[in-house]
Amino acid sequence: MKLILLGAPGAGKGTVAKMLTALDGSVQISTGDILRGAVQAGTPLGKEAEAFMKRGDLVPDSLIMGIMEKRLQEPDCAKGFLLDGFPRTIPQAEALKVLLNKLGITLDMVVNLEVPRDIILDRLCTRRTCSNGKCQAIYNVKSNPPKQAGVCDKCGNPVVQRDDETEEAILHRLATYNQKTAPLIGFYDKEGQMFTVVCTSSDVVVNAVKAKLGM
Repeated sequence: MKLILLGAPGAGKGTVAKMLTALDGSVQISTGDILRGAVQAGTPLGKEAEAFMKRGDLVPDSLIMGIMEKRLQEPDCAKGFLLDGFPRTIPQAEALKVLLNKLGITLDMVVNLEVPRDIILDRLCTRRTCSNGKCQAIYNVKSNPPKQAGVCDKCGNPVVQRDDETEEAILHRLATYNQKTAPLIGFYDKEGQMFTVVCTSSDVVVNAVKAKLGM
């Protein structure tokens, strides 16, 4: 499958993507994970992106499009891919359309996850992430805490609240999403590729996508 996942921060795109990739060997492509890995590694791209990410702002298109073109041509994308958190703006969507045409890739559809704002705030404010850039396991202090408080179950490194998941940063990210990313729903609706699922359960979303794709 070749999908784009849309939805506000905390809507569950990452969880849904992992469940969908398990179905057919598609790969999850998250620009957020790629960028956070670059920050952790201290690469030039990482240093450039870090200031934007700490404020909860969008990383410039010039950085993102180069990453995406390189990533989509890697061998593991041959079976399919799910774009998680990209595109985020109309210009990115237009640039992606050009890129996919250039690479001869056809999208199956764009899936929009609609989740109430209060649930998103609660999810993100209680989310914790492994500080090891190679692990980045995600926990929730309410629903999925690590076995030992503050320590990753998988690798033993500290589990932290990311700079962009404080309440102040989350509110800024949601405002940025509403202003710049929400218009993508209309963009892809006009393209005839939009499929919206109103639900807080990842299982329900995955089943809806499977039904739509005839899987």
